[in-house]
Amino acid sequence: MTASNITTTHPTSFLLVGIPGLEHLHVWISIPFSFAYTLALLGNCTLLFIIQTDAALHEPMYLFLAMLAVIDLVLSSTTLPKMLAIFWFRDREINFYACLVQMFFLHSFSIMESAMLLAMAFDRYVAICKPLHYTTVLTGSLITRIGMAAVTRAVTLMTPLPFLLRHFHYCRGPLIAHCYCEHMAVVRLACGDTRFNNIYGIAVAMFIVVLDLLFVILSYIFILRAVLRLSSQEARYKAFGTCVSHIGAILAFYTPVVISSVMHRVARQAAPHVHILLAIFYLLFPPMINPIIYGIKTKQIRDHVLSLFQRKNV
Repeated sequence: MTASNITTTHPTSFLLVGIPGLEHLHVWISIPFSFAYTLALLGNCTLLFIIQTDAALHEPMYLFLAMLAVIDLVLSSTTLPKMLAIFWFRDREINFYACLVQMFFLHSFSIMESAMLLAMAFDRYVAICKPLHYTTVLTGSLITRIGMAAVTRAVTLMTPLPFLLRHFHYCRGPLIAHCYCEHMAVVRLACGDTRFNNIYGIAVAMFIVVLDLLFVILSYIFILRAVLRLSSQEARYKAFGTCVSHIGAILAFYTPVVISSVMHRVARQAAPHVHILLAIFYLLFPPMINPIIYGIKTKQIRDHVLSLFQRKNV
């Protein structure tokens, strides 16, 4: 693919390979992915519907959960439709600018998800450690500012990348050895000095994961200390029970990140499809599992879902 005119150094489009080495299995691989995507869409849309229609759920914890559901919907929808088009129809071509937009949304909303998990940890900290001040601390205006801060941080950190990539000359061909436009997969096709992109990408990832996870861990240290000070075992169980869903969401988001990071360093010689499958798992697993976790462990949401099914059966 050549540039559309002599002043343009980037190709008009890229070709997404899919999962290198497993092209012959794309149709079969698409079955669990399409199932997981369907679950993510249904689960997160159901959560949003329940939270919007039930005034009793217009509390900080559920408002943060609604934000998380929106982020999960965008995050999964940024990559899965195109990925399934590759698997089903061999539609591998993606416009250069569409690729940059996909990359921007993918990484931005991953950062927002991390921020929202941190906000939800703060919510649990205030609810358990300072219960008398819960409604005065977590006001509607503060929740709005937290949401805006999450968006602003993500957009600020990711905005430079598309502009940097736009000015590279791509001399290594149009083939991206991935299912979607991931930053480093695109950088590998560029010629010239890409050290800043490499360093910036790693620095942002480390900054987000280390900083957010550190504050989440600190929140739970304070929560655990407050729970252990409660007089009765029943009170301790009830207090910590309100955190189980959030802990599950944290594990669902950060565990694939850690596994993927370890694999990149320990198993560098592993087949490319191993790393790509891990990357897809990281993108698809949290949006699929979060509604299930909160639906099962949160009584108000569980009761609402059951009442919806009961109405349909009447």
